[in-house]
Amino acid sequence: MNWNQQYPKTQQPSLQEIAYFIGSPLWSDFCSWAEVAYRIEPKVEHSTCSGAPGWNVKYKKSGRSLCTLYPDEGSFTALVTIGTKEAPETELLLPTFSDYLRELYERTREFNGMRWLMIRVTDARVLDDVKRLVSLRAAQGKK
Repeated sequence: MNWNQQYPKTQQPSLQEIAYFIGSPLWSDFCSWAEVAYRIEPKVEHSTCSGAPGWNVKYKKSGRSLCTLYPDEGSFTALVTIGTKEAPETELLLPTFSDYLRELYERTREFNGMRWLMIRVTDARVLDDVKRLVSLRAAQGKK
C-alpha cells in the first residue's frame, strides 16, 4: 500500500508510524541529527502539492524552512531549496558532494530564484550531502 493510501488527509500519521513505514536507519539518523544540531522539532504537515502530495515532515528554524521530508517505503526524499544566499557556497562545495547530488544540482533549473532539490536518500553518502546542504541553509539564516 502506498503512503497516501495508508495515510489519507483525514488520518495524520505519528512520527513513529512514519519511521516504521520508511523502515530505514537513515531516517532516524537524519531526524536525530537535525533535532540535536538545531534544537528543532519536526512538524508533520499535509500538502496537496501535485509534485509530492500527502503527509510530510518539515524542519524549520526561526521561521525558515531547512528541509521537507517525504516518506517512501524503504527510503525518503528530502526537499532542500538552494537560494541566492546558499548558491555561492553550494557551488564551491559541489565537487565534494556525491555524483548523484552533483548531477541533480546541475540538471535542476532555478525557479523563482531557487533550486528546489528533491533528493532521494537511499544511502549514507547522500544522507551526508543532505545534512551539509541543511547546514548551509541554517548558517545562511543566521547571517
